[in-house]
Amino acid sequence: MAIIINPDGTPSAGENGQEAGGAVTPSESIKESDTAHFMADVIEASNEVPVIVDFWAPWCGPCKTLGPMIEKMVRQAGGLVRLVKINIDDNQDLAAQMRIQSIPAVYAFKKGQPVDGFVGAQPETQIRSFIDRLLAGAKPPLDQALEAAQAALDSGDHAAAQALYLEVMTQEPDHAPAVAGLLRAIMAGGDMAGARELVSGLTDEMTADSAVAAAITALELAEQGDAAPPDTQALRDRLAADENDHQARLDLAIALYGADQVEDAVESLLELVRRANDWNDGAGRMQLIKIFDALGATHELTLSGRRRLSSILFS
Repeated sequence: MAIIINPDGTPSAGENGQEAGGAVTPSESIKESDTAHFMADVIEASNEVPVIVDFWAPWCGPCKTLGPMIEKMVRQAGGLVRLVKINIDDNQDLAAQMRIQSIPAVYAFKKGQPVDGFVGAQPETQIRSFIDRLLAGAKPPLDQALEAAQAALDSGDHAAAQALYLEVMTQEPDHAPAVAGLLRAIMAGGDMAGARELVSGLTDEMTADSAVAAAITALELAEQGDAAPPDTQALRDRLAADENDHQARLDLAIALYGADQVEDAVESLLELVRRANDWNDGAGRMQLIKIFDALGATHELTLSGRRRLSSILFS
């Protein structure tokens, strides 16, 4: 059943599973077709939503890789685009009419006309761009749910964020952004044991995803901060007595991060790198990189912190 976002940010199902504008549920958006049904399944259907036609054959190696990738992204589009698969061995006349000379061959139809296409295997990024062009700015239900979940997380409603991320995962269990978001939402709720349990059940492929890896790093930093002494004054006193007490400066940064004083933690680590970059095998620099990874590449503190770190290292 497709996810639809209500005005209050919660997901719901459309009436009879049908969305507005002719979109269908993800389970109905992929089908096999043939010459006899091409007019109805492609030409006529493309008057409602864009239709992608995948010309393939069982003996085609690249087709076995490309086909599942397209199917996955069409399902993620939540009915805003359809996929029709044509086996050219069983539909040679149609393949000839369409002038298919090499497979895989993929064409997109809108309003009864071919509007885009490509031949040969393509990377996932190119397929996603291909589908995004067809959507022309329309937001798939999964994307809407992810945006609503992020908004809930940003506003501090971690319970609503968890519910939305879980809803996405009911349709796409291996949806890495949803897994990463769920992990951060669980952490925001203070359930570190639950977050660690979630991580322990992830596959190696999932933990290798950049968004999931960043969320796991954030968990490790949070656990590290929880283990730090709650009273930072003693650490500040040590630094006041000896400004080159590098362990005290590192411990202070860890404690500050655990207390959600991230900017102060970054400042402390930058100062540690400035004073002793090579101390303890570059512990200050490595801790900084972990924080940048956890925050994400586009976070303001990451951008400014990386610039300042480069200035310290290469000045």
